[in-house]
This record gives sequence, structure tokens and C-alpha cells, in this order.
Amino acid sequence: MFYADWMRAVFIHFEVEPEALQREIPFALDLWQGQAFVSLVAFTMERLRTRIGGLLGELVFKPIANIRFLNVRTYVRHRGEPGIYFMAEFLSNRWFVPLGRPTFGLPYRIGDLVYRHDSEEGSVEGTVTAARGGCRLTYRAGSASAAEPRESRSGTFDFFLLERYAAFTCDGVKRRRFRIWHPAWRQVRIEPSVRDEGLLATTGRWEGRARLAGGNYSAGVRGVWMGRPVRIHRAEPRRRLTVFFEA
Repeated sequence: MFYADWMRAVFIHFEVEPEALQREIPFALDLWQGQAFVSLVAFTMERLRTRIGGLLGELVFKPIANIRFLNVRTYVRHRGEPGIYFMAEFLSNRWFVPLGRPTFGLPYRIGDLVYRHDSEEGSVEGTVTAARGGCRLTYRAGSASAAEPRESRSGTFDFFLLERYAAFTCDGVKRRRFRIWHPAWRQVRIEPSVRDEGLLATTGRWEGRARLAGGNYSAGVRGVWMGRPVRIHRAEPRRRLTVFFEA
């Protein structure tokens, strides 16, 4: 349906007790070595445009084409397919917020997002303030410019957290899945610090059972493809087969 560029992305990861998190998530958690994770992804979406329509389509979307995001997401599986589940998403453009639930089932919220994501210049920091309630998140990380950005290798922790190409949403009883495609993130690890965590408390009770587990920085990916949402159904529990033998 859409193309866009996702630029200057900061990933901040928290390890969470699976039992505590699963109570808040309507899909089965996807675990890494028995542990669940929640990630904050702060980035700027640029040049959002429709797949068809060319220059005209790009002009129509110009008022909402460039938006700062903070995604609060966790890692899930549905019918064997790995993906992400958005617990909350804070956006800088208030005109975009009403489109989230009716189109993709996404939990958009308006906020004031101030980012300084210039790892090459030695600055990675940001502040996100919710428009409703004024709760705030502040994060910071040291420069990662000395490291060479690399794609994550399959089977590694970084690959598990970063390379996800399906998203699952739940709005009431309506469940959806949409897929994306983009080049692999070329990233470096960072050591973030997080302050003013009041914003995270508004996204669920998981925050009180979480431990900071590191982060990543990427200059971004261009030419992201975003597919259309499709309805999905709750996975059926596996039925137990009982066989009786007659003596």
C-alpha cells in the first residue's frame, strides 16, 4: 500500500518476565532464551507515499509524510509466524493519529517528540512527552560512531530483535496482520540510559517488571514497503487425541 523511509532509528530493549508480560498481550509471546522483551523504537518516518499515484500521490500525502514515532513493541508469534505487537505508538503529527485504529488497528497517541539522533556527531538522545497527561520519557546514549554499522547475522540476539517483517494488531475483537519489507538494518550497539519513565507506565504494567537490556542505533533504511492489513483469527488450541486400546 505505501512506501516510506525510516531514518535515524534508536532501539532500546527491556527484558521482561514472560508471565507478567503475557497477561497484557493478546498473542503468544516469542521468547529469546526463555525471556520476553519490549523494545522502544524512536525514529523519523520520511516521504510516506502511496504505492500508486506517483508524484500526485506523494503530493497528497505531503502534510503527513514526515512524522516522528516512538513505538513500544513486543515480540510475538501467530500460527508459527514471528512478528511484533504494538503496545503503544506516540506520533508527532496529530492529523495522523485518527487513522491508526480504523486502518491498521494501531494504538496511535499524539505526543511531543524531540529527537537528536546524530550518532556520527556524538549525540543520541530524545524526549517524548504525551499530549494527554504530560507523562515523559527521556533517553540518552553515548556515541557509537567508532563502531562499523553491520547487518545482524541470522540466529543472533540482534537479529531476533531487529529483523521483523510482520506486525499483528488487536483492536477489540478485530485482529489484523500486515507485512513490511526493507533492507536489513545496518546498526551498531549502544548503551542507552532511560530517565523519566512515567510515559512507559501508561503502556502497561510490564514496566515495573522490566530490566534495561541494551540498544541499537541505525542511520535508517530507505524504500520501506508496507502491505495492506488483513483480518486474522485467533489460533485454535491444539486438540488432544486420546486412543483407547481394548484388552
